[in-house]
Amino acid sequence: MPVLTSSSQPRKQHKALAKAPWHARRKLLTAPLSKDLQRQLGIRRIPVRVGDTVLIMRGDFKGTRGKVTRVDYRRVRIYVDSASFKKPSGEALYYPIHPSKVIIVELDQSDKARVTAIERIRKAREAKAGGREVITPQQGGQS
Repeated sequence: MPVLTSSSQPRKQHKALAKAPWHARRKLLTAPLSKDLQRQLGIRRIPVRVGDTVLIMRGDFKGTRGKVTRVDYRRVRIYVDSASFKKPSGEALYYPIHPSKVIIVELDQSDKARVTAIERIRKAREAKAGGREVITPQQGGQS
């Protein structure tokens, strides 16, 4: 999570989150990857995008798998097509879910910029590890 304020006071923490700029909110929308994707891509987490397939891990929709239909930067919530309920009028409403409560099981890689960003993150992670062993997609070992 990005550091938005140095204060530990709850009122200042709340204010910092409420007034966070969009580039900081994007980091708040990160979700962990599944173990298979972690081994395949060599990274652990990435911001959620529309089109990603996620598995919900907590709440009423626990165990539900579906595609992300909307990402709400203002509320820091995502909407999954399989997590919905019907209003008495018959209209379907999507339930807002915090991205930390899901695991990304399939990435939408239609955007080339995202693919290059994944490579950049993986290389930075390997460089940061220095002498320690980091599992790369080529090794495919257990983490």
